[in-house]
Amino acid sequence: MTAITDFVSYEAQGSVGVVTVNNPPVNALSVGVRAGIKGGVEAAIADDSVSAVVLACEGRTFIAGADITEFGKPPMEPGLHEVIGVIESSSKPVVAAIHGTALGGGLETALGCHYRVANGTAKVGLPEVKLGLLPGAGGTQRLPRVVGIPMALTMIAGGNPIGAKKALEVGLISEIIEGDLTEGAIAFAKKVVAEGRPLVKISDQNDKLEEAKSNPAIFDDFRKSIARKSRNFEAPENCIKAVEGSVNLPFAEGLKRERELFMELMQGEQSKAQQYFFFSERLANKIPDVPKDTPLIDINTAGIVGAGTMGGGIAMNFLQAGIPVTIVETTQEALDKGIGIIEANYAATVSKGRMKQEAMDKCMSLLTGTTSLEDLADVDIVIEAIFENMDVKKEIFGKLDAICKDGAILATNTSTLDIDEIGEATKRPEYVIGLHFFSPANVMKLLEEVRTKKTSATVMATCMALAKRIGKVPAMVGVCDGFVGNRMLAQRGEQANKLILEGAKLEDVDRVLFDFGMPMGPFAMSDLAGNDVGWRIRQGRGVTSPVADAICELGRFGQKTGDGYYHYEKGSRTPQPDPIVEDIIVKAARDAGINRREVSDEEILKRCIYPMINEAAKILEEGIAARASDIDVIWVYGYGWPIYRGGPLRYADHIGLENIYNDLLKFKEEHGDEWTPAPLLEKLAKEGKGFKDL
Repeated sequence: MTAITDFVSYEAQGSVGVVTVNNPPVNALSVGVRAGIKGGVEAAIADDSVSAVVLACEGRTFIAGADITEFGKPPMEPGLHEVIGVIESSSKPVVAAIHGTALGGGLETALGCHYRVANGTAKVGLPEVKLGLLPGAGGTQRLPRVVGIPMALTMIAGGNPIGAKKALEVGLISEIIEGDLTEGAIAFAKKVVAEGRPLVKISDQNDKLEEAKSNPAIFDDFRKSIARKSRNFEAPENCIKAVEGSVNLPFAEGLKRERELFMELMQGEQSKAQQYFFFSERLANKIPDVPKDTPLIDINTAGIVGAGTMGGGIAMNFLQAGIPVTIVETTQEALDKGIGIIEANYAATVSKGRMKQEAMDKCMSLLTGTTSLEDLADVDIVIEAIFENMDVKKEIFGKLDAICKDGAILATNTSTLDIDEIGEATKRPEYVIGLHFFSPANVMKLLEEVRTKKTSATVMATCMALAKRIGKVPAMVGVCDGFVGNRMLAQRGEQANKLILEGAKLEDVDRVLFDFGMPMGPFAMSDLAGNDVGWRIRQGRGVTSPVADAICELGRFGQKTGDGYYHYEKGSRTPQPDPIVEDIIVKAARDAGINRREVSDEEILKRCIYPMINEAAKILEEGIAARASDIDVIWVYGYGWPIYRGGPLRYADHIGLENIYNDLLKFKEEHGDEWTPAPLLEKLAKEGKGFKDL
């Protein structure tokens, strides 16, 4: 075996030269890997003893993508285009042996090979669009020539990988290897030589492009099909344009077009924001004061208190991860209803082809219902998911403390209440933690984990690991009213309500935030969630909101009643402005002595977004969140903040804290002390810094 570089070796195994990449953990295409592959293939071409070449990888995966740490730095030779060119122009057949994942540049490298084989668990894909980019090493030109335009558009503009079985079906790989992959790839390479098969240069293949040449509408049809999902994103459109280039331009010209579109994205703000978020999501898994080697508690069983909407959704996460769940309700009727909803949710997923019946049956077999808290005596973790009432929660935690075994974690799904106080209702406050799921809990990716003053490092580390196991993205925060997400949301809600009293139409407030990239505006969101939810919370706190309360007093609870801030036709979720609500707003403004006026879209946006940023600065000052990026993760995954803007604090850095600070001072003059800039924001603005500098 000959070391070509520190990461790549070459060895002749009989008549086949094997080039092996070994760059843990994911064999990323660093400059050392690129140089090694180029040198290894060139060594095989020069080796008279071999007639074919296999490109393989050590470890748990094939090349899983580019080395993202090289992004934004001066390019180092050889570039991936050059490496792929050497592979594709080889005078001896080159076979890629794929296991684990061949993603991005990894799949582009494999597409440069004349043949591809894989084991049965391999996945292949071009996920660059998720970083605000497109495949930049020929992927948009070669993949369509292999799998055809429809499949290529789906893979490139969607970014999701496909499995080996599907890859074989669409012609992306030639064979699925059973047993040892490298041995199987060597045998396949020998067969290629023995049968005299041609050196398949994908760049010369044009047959799969003919369909699109005769039906150019295929591209606009695809645009329409993804319009809702890709709203405001730049990368999907550039991906489509690049694939169009594969049809309308010669291969070499198509590569140039791909490069132009790639650089347009690479230099744009969206890609920078999405790459920032890529790292932020991974960083959120780490708690600064909890060592990496902190021992974990084994979580093999879970208990859920409350089988309502949240409790049922939370249970589904555990069931799908293969963790048995015991769910508790106060009455058999409520229990049966809750379990029935879980079953119906799974059945709907099965009917849509997104889950197999056997998987649903397995999940339901892991679920046990009961009306007795005592049945939670032996579970490893309990999550309480009842309505927001401190006295009732403390009573339940006191009972759970007496019932549950030593070492069991006691968690609450509260979205606002003081978990330190809840923990003090037990004799094990170090085992108490907040696990704030977002609705619908079986769909939303965020898990806002809330540490109390006494939560142990082991419990925190266990719950962070558990989040990943049940398919969630966790972010650890501290205790305060509303924690991070809802505390910031309250600021936006307060300004939205003031804006409609001052003269902005509520549909304009919603439109401005929707156009900014949010899934919906605050009033449409309230109608979806149910206006009665906020009403009950306000009543419990002795707080009033003139418009919101008046709407609820009329029984206008939102979509579920057909009327809320908007009117909804029967069977429709489309909000329609309602003169009744406008009359309520005008009366409330008159009663408050407010002279209504025209409000610009710019003012709406700033007054809804900037108070959130200011509140986030206070949250960081107070140590409620460890990092600005954690706040961004919470808002992207919990509230639908557009990922192409990176998060509220990434957006603030883009706008410039000095600009935001000056606007806050202007609003303070107009509206009062509530607009006083947070000390941290003021400090950073005056120093010419951003949240990124913390």
